[in-house]
Parts: sequence; C-alpha cells; structure tokens
Amino acid sequence: MRLRPFSLGLTTPLGTASGEITEREGFLVGVGSGDVRGDRQERGDGAGVSTSGLGEAAPLPGWTESLSECESALRGVNDADGTLVDGALDRLDPRETPAARHGLALALADAAAREEGRSLAARLAAERDLPAPAETVPVNATVGDGDPEVTAVAAERAVADGFGCVKVKIGARSLDADVERLRAVREAVGDEVALRADANGAWDRATARKALDRLAPLDLAYVEQPLPPDDLDGAAALRHIRTSRDRDGDGADSAVPIALDETLSNHGLDAVLDAGAADVVVLKPMALGGPDRALAAAATARAAGVEPVITTTIDAVVARTAAVHVAAAVPEVAHCGLATASLLDEDLASDPCPVADGEVPVPDGPGLAGDAFDGLP
Repeated sequence: MRLRPFSLGLTTPLGTASGEITEREGFLVGVGSGDVRGDRQERGDGAGVSTSGLGEAAPLPGWTESLSECESALRGVNDADGTLVDGALDRLDPRETPAARHGLALALADAAAREEGRSLAARLAAERDLPAPAETVPVNATVGDGDPEVTAVAAERAVADGFGCVKVKIGARSLDADVERLRAVREAVGDEVALRADANGAWDRATARKALDRLAPLDLAYVEQPLPPDDLDGAAALRHIRTSRDRDGDGADSAVPIALDETLSNHGLDAVLDAGAADVVVLKPMALGGPDRALAAAATARAAGVEPVITTTIDAVVARTAAVHVAAAVPEVAHCGLATASLLDEDLASDPCPVADGEVPVPDGPGLAGDAFDGLP
C-alpha cells in the first residue's frame, strides 16, 4: 500500500461543528500487485489483486476521525515492506476511522473491478444482487445564503443550466426571512423543479415545528437537518407530528418530509431508522467507511421505507467519482449531492464525470474510471 498526502483549498470556507476549515486534506491510497497478503479474506472470492487500485481517505472534522488518526490507522495495517497485513480491511473500524477504511476499501474495490474488466458500479451492484447500474445520476444544485432576489436568481440560473432539483441553504437568517427566500425561489422556478432546503441543524424544536407548518404550501421535497445533530429524539418527535397529521387527514398543515445528515454521524443509521426520525437519509461514503458500506446503508434505508441520497464530504475527485458509482448502483436513486467539484479551488486530476444538464455520467471503464487516475499515487 502506498500513501500520498494531499491538501486542496476550498473556494469558500466550510463551517463545521469543529470549526471553520479552508482546505481538504487527506491521502491517496494505492494498492497493487504484491501489496496484498491474505487477499482471500479481503476480497472474499479467493482471487488475488494483480491490478493497481486507487482510493481516497479524506477525513472531515465532525463526520470522521482526524487527519492524524486516519494516517495512523492506514499505516497500522501496512508492513514496513509496504505489504498489507492479513485482514487489513477488517482491522479498520468504520465507526472509529471511517475515512481510513474508505480509502483502503475503495482502493481494493477499484483493483478488483479493474481486474474483472467492469466498472466499480457494476461490481458493487453485483455484490448486492442489484440491477445493472444507471448510466447517469441526477444531482441537485446548491444555492447559498442571500436575500430573496439573489437566491431566486441563483436558483433560476441552476434550472437554466439543466438542474431539475435545487437545494437552498437556510437557517442563517430568521424563519420569516427564509420562508420569504424559499417562496421567491418557488415562484421563480415553478412547480416542476424539486426544491429542497437545508437548515444545517440551526433550529430549536419550536422553530422547526413552525417552519414545517409554514413551508408546507411550497411543496418542498424535504427539509434537511432541521434540528441539531445530537437531537435524535426531537427529530423523531417532529416527524411523528407530521405523519400523525397525514394519517388524520390533516397533512396540509405540515407535510414536509424530513431528511437527516449529520445526525447519522452522531447516532448511526440504525438508531435513526429505529427512532423513525427521517423520511430521507443523506449518506456520505467517506463518513460511512467506504463505498460498500454506503451502498449497504442505502439498501437498509430502502428496506425501512426511507429514501437514500448519496452525497460527499466535499471530497477530491477520486472519492467523488466513487460516490457517483455508489449512487449509480442504487436503483432509481433520487437527486444526489454530487455536484461539489466547484467547492474546491483545485483538484487532484481532471474530473471523469463532470456535471451536465443536471446529471453526472457514470464512468463505464474498468474500476473507478479506467486509466484516468493512473499515476496519481
């Protein structure tokens, strides 16, 4: 296994629970012929990896382990001679060091898919006995904070660029101001465009309940993270109010579905599903510990009647491409949050799946993207 550190600046600082960050740091993880001992346990099919594979481990405070913990975990499964120890992947805890596991799991999966001559999406789908993956994935545009006119113009521009789904960041202003902004967007883009709102955990319970009531007439696809990530009970109560009204025939008062994102990092998917706290879950492969675990989480959510949306932790191009493959393997996936390349000042390589007309093409070459990333590690 080979590690190559990288650091990429962000176009705009990102606020997290651990503070503001201005760059994405991580490691490219390369595996290849001679790197894997005990690969029968890693792959589960008894075949040896003879083709190089590439992964990305980019920890993000608030969602994953720290950068130093990530590096330590990866180096801990690598011998001094550069050979992975037996059962290396199983030694990386997806809860404790998800970014590290993501990097290695992706590298091994890329190598295996390339050896088999099929795309990562095809391999992931086959492993879970799913239909053939989609050729393109629909994605949403994201509109930041601004007054109603600025927000509406940005949304109109996204629709003109071909996006059929727009997510508007809210929560930085008063509820009155955000309702006005979202109303302006709905009037600007019409009823055919899916409209989402992301509160980033800004509201308390009383404000969130008022918000769902007031936003119901705008036909939102969902409101994401209306409450702080640690308030799972509050999210469950909020959703219970909505579903109870729907059953009672009074759903017009508060019919906005609830999506949870950061809460999954705090409590885990199983706890969210057990609590009945979400209609939609936002799944980040980097935070879940790998593309395999992200697809498994999507299947688990679907089985519970909850829709999965695949997104990134503002990853570099390698992990972003992997997330596209994960989304493609989810049958009839909703618009995903994969149009995030523009949030980086620079990238590690050219993007093999750029956004066009609101969709991302899924690379059909072997592995992640054929030979597009050869030479990176």
